[in-house]
Amino acid sequence: MNDLSAFVAVAQAKGFREASRASGMSPSSLSEAVRRLETRLGTRLFHRTTRSVAPTEAGARLLDRLAPALTEVFASLDTVSALGDAPSGTLRLNVPVNVARLILPGIVTPFLALHPRIRLEVTAETDLVDIVAAGCDAGIRYEERLAQDMIAIPIGPRRQRFATAAAPAYLDRMGRPRHPRELLDHACLGSGSANGVAHAWTFEREGELVKIDPSGPLVVRSGAAFDLAVDAAIAGLGVISIFEDWLRPHLDSGALEPILEPWWQEFSGPFLYFSGSRLVPAPLRAFIDFIKGERDIR
Repeated sequence: MNDLSAFVAVAQAKGFREASRASGMSPSSLSEAVRRLETRLGTRLFHRTTRSVAPTEAGARLLDRLAPALTEVFASLDTVSALGDAPSGTLRLNVPVNVARLILPGIVTPFLALHPRIRLEVTAETDLVDIVAAGCDAGIRYEERLAQDMIAIPIGPRRQRFATAAAPAYLDRMGRPRHPRELLDHACLGSGSANGVAHAWTFEREGELVKIDPSGPLVVRSGAAFDLAVDAAIAGLGVISIFEDWLRPHLDSGALEPILEPWWQEFSGPFLYFSGSRLVPAPLRAFIDFIKGERDIR
């Protein structure tokens, strides 16, 4: 079991040093465990170079079957151990960057204070991943990105908006748009895909839906880089459209001025989701109970 766990840790971390930091085992112990497993199976499980570690075809097949099975085993043990004691163990969450930035800070601190024996690991990224294959207990996503075979529980605010704003000095210089299409004449600070193409901005008012393709001097891809776009907007470089909560401190301070507010698109808040075909490990059960209790208080 230890050797199998070591193999999964290395495969998911894509390296022995990275797996060492995540698992607490030394790189040499992980390497020896993988070597024992390869010897027993009679096949190589990883391609190893000085720069990278990647599963072979056999390793990839083993990982696909083994990671969910091990998660189920450990969840079973957590469930039994939690019957007579406070919940303990590791809870792994995969979340969008904006959720890590805007929603989790108000949840994580009181949750961990209430459950000091739980260790929370949060992976924040922009791409949609298979949480089971990634070895995560649960994820947080918005409704349109939820798989149908998952159990979903509301977390955080139930309604959110995209806000559009610019620095007052920029608007004094370039004018204040009264319709979303007028943004085509403005410098827009957008988010985009890996090739740098900016995502469309969507506006809605009284049943009228307007989409524009923003054009401007800055496009950021990673959600963590949104702060760079916000700083650029405050400096007067152009117009930004992003989660309202991300901009709210700057709107309240006057550093940014809201524009086109009647057109700001509203959407439903995120959901915690997890597989309904697996046992719920004790740390995840404690997290579910916590966010349900938070919602009841509101």
